[in-house]
Amino acid sequence: MYDVIVVGAGHAGIEAAMAASRMNKNTCLVTLDINMAGSMPCNPSIGGPAKGIVVREIDALGGLMPQVADRTALQFKMLNTTKGPGVWSLRVQSDKEEYKKEMKKILLHTPNLTVVEKAVHSLLVKNHKAEGIRCTDGTELYSKTVVLTTGTYMTSKVLRGHSAISSGPEDQITIDTLSESLRKEGIRTFRLKTGTPARILTDSIDFSKTEVQPGTDEFLRFSQSTKKEDVLPFSKQSVCHLIYTQPETHRIINENLKQSAMYSGLVKGVGPRYCPSIEDKLVRFADKERHQLFLEPESLSLDTTYIQGFSTSMPVDVQEKMVHSLPGLENCVIKKYAYAIEYDALDPLQMKPSMENKVIENLFTAGQINGTSGYEEAAGQGLMAGANAALKVDGKEPFILRRDEAYIGVMIDDLTTKGTNEPYRLLTSRAEYRLLLRHDNAQARLIEKGYQIGLVNENVYQNYLKEKEEISRAREKLQETHIKPQDDINEYLKNLGFEKLSKGCSALDLIKRPKVTIKGLSSILGYSFEDEINRAIEIEVKYAGYIEKAKRDARHLQKMEEVVIPKHLDYENMENLSLEARQKLNQIQPVTLGQASRISGINPSDIAILALHVKK
Repeated sequence: MYDVIVVGAGHAGIEAAMAASRMNKNTCLVTLDINMAGSMPCNPSIGGPAKGIVVREIDALGGLMPQVADRTALQFKMLNTTKGPGVWSLRVQSDKEEYKKEMKKILLHTPNLTVVEKAVHSLLVKNHKAEGIRCTDGTELYSKTVVLTTGTYMTSKVLRGHSAISSGPEDQITIDTLSESLRKEGIRTFRLKTGTPARILTDSIDFSKTEVQPGTDEFLRFSQSTKKEDVLPFSKQSVCHLIYTQPETHRIINENLKQSAMYSGLVKGVGPRYCPSIEDKLVRFADKERHQLFLEPESLSLDTTYIQGFSTSMPVDVQEKMVHSLPGLENCVIKKYAYAIEYDALDPLQMKPSMENKVIENLFTAGQINGTSGYEEAAGQGLMAGANAALKVDGKEPFILRRDEAYIGVMIDDLTTKGTNEPYRLLTSRAEYRLLLRHDNAQARLIEKGYQIGLVNENVYQNYLKEKEEISRAREKLQETHIKPQDDINEYLKNLGFEKLSKGCSALDLIKRPKVTIKGLSSILGYSFEDEINRAIEIEVKYAGYIEKAKRDARHLQKMEEVVIPKHLDYENMENLSLEARQKLNQIQPVTLGQASRISGINPSDIAILALHVKK
């Protein structure tokens, strides 16, 4: 008898198992092959817009992905630095082979965690409660809670041209019985599709025809525990390369559209809107003359390059022509052909904000099974599902993050309130409080919460308190430093396009001006601080007005979130409530007034009526 059984060792399963074991729960991780733990069947990278901030949030909650991503990164790059700090995001090019090896090693040596290599046949359910799993070899494992993180492995099919093969990603087996067993219990499933591009032998590429894309030349990291010596120095980091599709590429694709699984009628599932196949791009954006593609190294131990942006489900012979029409790839050797994969996902509207299923008690789900896409979205959900499974075992209140507290909170709220009929991807535009959800302040937002429920250990928490004190002392010092209108400061301001100082001011007030930085003032001040401290203070000071406004808006949201809706309210007979509101409230069963207000189709007048009934 285990406390928590986690099914699947993808990015969601790893974080779920690690979270539960960190919270001292007897945890079992069931996977087809431990050597595939943390595999990257698609992009060999971690992070990016919004996603990079999720990885920082995972770190603040004690997760594993940030640490391993740092240690196995081939390149670090900070994105969107020309824009405001609300959209800055770190992205690393990963060594996919080293990432898997590191994950396997950690999982096999984690206290409270048992790894079992088996295929899962079905869920064991009694009186609408999950009690464990049945494996395909007949073995039954029992537990108080189950976390399903099956990714794209449920009744999955690999599609190329007019060919459909029952298979999971990277030639792994698929499980055809699990989703059927869930449907019998009343869980709704639907089909989704994703895809991956071809892999090319690196030595066969003519890189002279490409544009070099280097990383960022400074010490960057996802995890606060990562030291400078833990990561590759910039001089040894790999580079990526940029190319564009050509008129010949477009001709080949357009002439063979009906051969694509996407357009032959073979694909039944809905594909990702924000990461479409190349043939889908050409159809949807017919006015575009070209599309950018990135050539990305997969691993130092592999002679393969990933063509980001060139996902396709064309037959092999058409893929050959498509790839060879690209600059630098005219004579390349294709090591692995692209494919699309279709799979079963569960309706996230049947999931509570705690990640527990509404139909089967003690069943938690995380990752692509919930209709999302991306390693980072999966890992964030996995951590929350694992933590809440552990809390459920102890009979404690669930751990739920609000929309103003984390991108993870935005994602889970979107899934459980609005649902999805396509692979959901996190975007900065989905977060109305994105200035509060920044790369630099993830620890300040979340570490206290993680520490309180046992996700974050004492050493990590104490280190955070020390760093917080350092920032506080640095800010205080800048406030106490008086700058007089002398030649050196006026020359500095003139070079930045400002008027001379007419009277003295504190260094902190001076930093409020655009382009004025603590580092730039260091020779005048006679001191400076570490880059991360500088950045934290500068963001706080320069954007103080905007941040305060966002906090005021968030406080209004918080009041709505504090109004808990009693279970089993009779929405059908609630007077003056619109018909659509009754249907939606019955279906979703929102936990708070705030969640109810975000359900599409529910009007402010419906919320006012609901608030009156809740007050009664």
